[in-house]
Amino acid sequence: MTITIGRMDWTDEVGARLRRAQRTELDARYGSDDHEPGTPPSGDDIAVFLVATDAAGTALGCGALRLLAEHRAEVKRMYVAPAARGTGVAVAVLRALEDEARSLGVEELLLETGTAQPDAMRFYEREGYAPIPAFGPYVDEPLSRCYARRLA
Repeated sequence: MTITIGRMDWTDEVGARLRRAQRTELDARYGSDDHEPGTPPSGDDIAVFLVATDAAGTALGCGALRLLAEHRAEVKRMYVAPAARGTGVAVAVLRALEDEARSLGVEELLLETGTAQPDAMRFYEREGYAPIPAFGPYVDEPLSRCYARRLA
């Protein structure tokens, strides 16, 4: 499968559709729509939003970066459409986010996922992210699992 990854404006409908699909899936996994600690990402606080498409231009997945502090950023809204899972889209989006982070001077990427997403936890660990204590809005959140990776 040919995958193209490019920047997209946060407000673009293609990316918004992917984020809505992610939200629907997470609401079903957690049994409610109250499973995101902290302020949801927006066009005002996302430094980079990437969308992966196939050769026909179909949106397959997305991911974003929120700058936290000097040399640190958080991965937000990593999502791959169910039909594209297992095809390398998630790895391609994550690596592209890491490249974007390096270009912004980020030295450490952090992220949060949750207990109802064991597939995500396995993915991040396989891709070199190590479990860390909860940070920021995830402190004292029993459903949150946080990870970090130092970028070379």
